[in-house]
Amino acid sequence: MQRREFITLLGGAALAWPRAARAQQADRMRRVGVLDSRAADDPEGQARRAVFLEGLQELGWTDGRNVRIDYRWAAADVDRNRKYAAELVALAPDVILASASASVAALRQTTRTVPIVFVNVIDPVGAGLVASLARPGGSATGFTLFEYNLSGKWLGLFKEIAPNLTRIAIVRDPATSAGIGQFAVIQAMAPPSFGVELSLIDVRDPGEIERDVAAFARESNGGLIVTASSGAVVHRELIIMLAARHRLPAVYPFRYFVTSGGLISYGPDTIDQFRQAAGYVDRILKGEKAADLPVQAPTKYELAINLKTAKALGLTVPPSLLARTDEVIE
Repeated sequence: MQRREFITLLGGAALAWPRAARAQQADRMRRVGVLDSRAADDPEGQARRAVFLEGLQELGWTDGRNVRIDYRWAAADVDRNRKYAAELVALAPDVILASASASVAALRQTTRTVPIVFVNVIDPVGAGLVASLARPGGSATGFTLFEYNLSGKWLGLFKEIAPNLTRIAIVRDPATSAGIGQFAVIQAMAPPSFGVELSLIDVRDPGEIERDVAAFARESNGGLIVTASSGAVVHRELIIMLAARHRLPAVYPFRYFVTSGGLISYGPDTIDQFRQAAGYVDRILKGEKAADLPVQAPTKYELAINLKTAKALGLTVPPSLLARTDEVIE
C-alpha cells in the first residue's frame, strides 16, 4: 500500500509540475525591445509608439504590469543602430520590434535567435531579412512598406500637378538597397519620350542635402521626388524648407511630409503598421514563431495635398487630382 501510495503521489506531482510551469510562464514579466529609426523627440515616432502601446493593451499587455518595453531611438544613424541593437539584445527580450531596414539589419548582425517583428521595411527579401514573404523561415517577420512599383506613381503625380517640369532630382539613400531600387523603378518609368531629365541627391548628411538642392535649383523647371528612407524622414523638415526656399515642387512618400508643409504625397499609412505589429508581438509572446508568420503588405494608401503650398508655388491642382485625394490641407 505504501508503495502504491508513493507511485500515486509521484504521478500526481508529475502532472502538477507542467501546470505550475505554465502558470509561472504566463505570470512572469515579459520583455519587449523597440529599436526605432527616428529620433526620440520626433512627433511621428511618438505617435507610432502610442499606437503600438494601445494595440498591445487591447491584447492584454500593459507596460509595467505584465510586460516591460525598452526603447532605443537610432535617429537614422548607423552607429546608433549598432550600439542600440547590442544593448537591446543584451537585455534578453522575448521579442524586438524594429522599424526600417537599417535597424533590422543591425539587429540581425547582433542576433539570429531573438524574434524580430519589423515595420516599414521596403524589400525584406532583397535585403536578406527573410527567405520569402509567405515563409520568412528565420527569426524575423513583419510588415513591408510598399512594393517598388509605387515609386512610378510619384513620377505620374508630377505630370498631373506640375506638367511643365523638365528636370527632377531623386532624393534617396544610396546606402540601402531600397534607395537604389526606388530610383531604378523611377528611371524605368521615365524613358526619353517622357521629357524629364533625372538626377540624384543623396541624404547622407544635412550639409550635403543643402548644397545639392541649392545646386539643382540654379536651373529652372525642376522638382524633387523624395523616396522613402530613414534619412529622408529624419531630415524631412530640412528638405521641406529647402523645397520652399528654392520654389521646387516636391512629391513625398508619406502624408506627414505634407502636414509639415510639403506639396503632395502618396504612400501607405505608416501608423497603422505599428498597430498591426502589436498583433504579431502578442502572438510571439504567446508562443508562435516568427518563421511561421507571413510578412504582410500594406492595405491602406493615402494621397495628401497641401493647397497652401501649391498656391505658394503658383500651381493649380487639377480637379481630377483633388477628387482622388484622401486629405486636403488648406
